[in-house]
Amino acid sequence: MNILHLSAQKPDSTGSGVYLHETVSALARAGHDQAVIAGIAPEDNPAFDKGVLFKPVRFETSDLPFPVVGMSNVMPYRATRYCDLTPAMTEQFKAAFTTALDDVLAQFTPDLIICHHLYLACSVIAHRIAQLKEVDSRLSDCVTCGLSHSTDIRQMLQIPLERDFIRSGVNLLDRVYALHEVQATEIEQVYGVPSERIRVVGTGYDANEFHAVPGMRKSGTAKLIFVGKICRSKGVESLLKALANLVEEIPDAELKLVGGYSDRQEYDELVNLSESLHLPAHFAGRLSQDDLVRSYNEADVFVLPSFYEGLPLVVVEALACGCKAVVSDLPGLRPWLEANIVGDAVTLVEMPRMHDVDSPYEEDLPLFEKRLASALAQALKAPAASCDTSKASWDALAMRLL
Repeated sequence: MNILHLSAQKPDSTGSGVYLHETVSALARAGHDQAVIAGIAPEDNPAFDKGVLFKPVRFETSDLPFPVVGMSNVMPYRATRYCDLTPAMTEQFKAAFTTALDDVLAQFTPDLIICHHLYLACSVIAHRIAQLKEVDSRLSDCVTCGLSHSTDIRQMLQIPLERDFIRSGVNLLDRVYALHEVQATEIEQVYGVPSERIRVVGTGYDANEFHAVPGMRKSGTAKLIFVGKICRSKGVESLLKALANLVEEIPDAELKLVGGYSDRQEYDELVNLSESLHLPAHFAGRLSQDDLVRSYNEADVFVLPSFYEGLPLVVVEALACGCKAVVSDLPGLRPWLEANIVGDAVTLVEMPRMHDVDSPYEEDLPLFEKRLASALAQALKAPAASCDTSKASWDALAMRLL
């Protein structure tokens, strides 16, 4: 088929960018012709598989005089928050993505369109395709789909930007993809999409790169690894406080925190907190894929005490590399793991109550940190575990999408 992918964000950064990029690669391996429309900064030059047509929507230009818009309020690169878009900026955004679509359609006729995030750019494309189908017979059989990464739902709940336009555009889609069953219900509630048009597809990982390497996991010091943005909403503060209570249980252990940050003050506060621990905590920053695979393979336990995620890809990567995992019992995660991961290497920790989508009640955190500490102690003492993660590969995901 001819498949067109769309994202308003950078197609090679953040979880949703990796999702898009890896899905394109998997579908290229399956023999499909593809095009990509995505937002990028002036200095960006993302690389796709040979033969993929890339149409950038370049921000910080005369037509779009502001940075790439990010689905999260804090992005790992220079970005504009959706809540800061003025009516004029919104119209510039709509015009830029409409023009990009028209330019692609002049040389590429899609059979399938996959829009990442059920938000503004998705609705622009859905409305435009509906218009063009009335006058362009080439598009009469084109199927238009949208995929939620959870941050779109959060934006819909938190800010009033173009809600009616977005909802109407999402309801023009032929199919909506969800990461898990809980999210499928949220899509139905927030956008009004009938349940029969929603399918759960999950996430994927690079099975060729992320796998266990014999001999890399050494006995001796117990190694913990966290991978994600270094911030409170990812549970880093709670992780550090939980480890502070494990002096006797894990006297000989170390923690490696992999990931970037957006708020320097918050990051410095977390680094300062880590210095009071009885065990060494190494802030490694962002790592190359090779270094990340090596870090997973050297670790005993992967930990992600996050308060909000779509479906965290890092959990699957860590399991594929042979880690045991301690993870927040995030909405939708448990049934997805049970359906797609064969093995018993994951401990899910009951979450605190949330007063916002990613903000826990402060009074619930001490008990959450106590549960987290207990789960970490048990995981570190447990024997090595292995999982079959093949159903969660990018190639398997691509087939579910099709």
